[in-house]
Amino acid sequence: MSSDTYIIEVSQQAAGIVVRNPDGYRFFAATHRFNPMEGQLFANAREAERAAFLFASQGFLTAPVIAAA
Repeated sequence: MSSDTYIIEVSQQAAGIVVRNPDGYRFFAATHRFNPMEGQLFANAREAERAAFLFASQGFLTAPVIAAA
């Protein structure tokens, strides 16, 4: 059985959560730093985690756009 909700962490701090819906996993920011990613849709939780890590490593300039498959 798989979960419908996952916590996404970057450097041991919560970036947000993803919640499964019929179209994929929707990201909800846990802090203002990740607000630009708010509402993005991902194919799976791992993809959202990678996007949050990439976003953080870019200095929070822009949110990566990764479409769900």
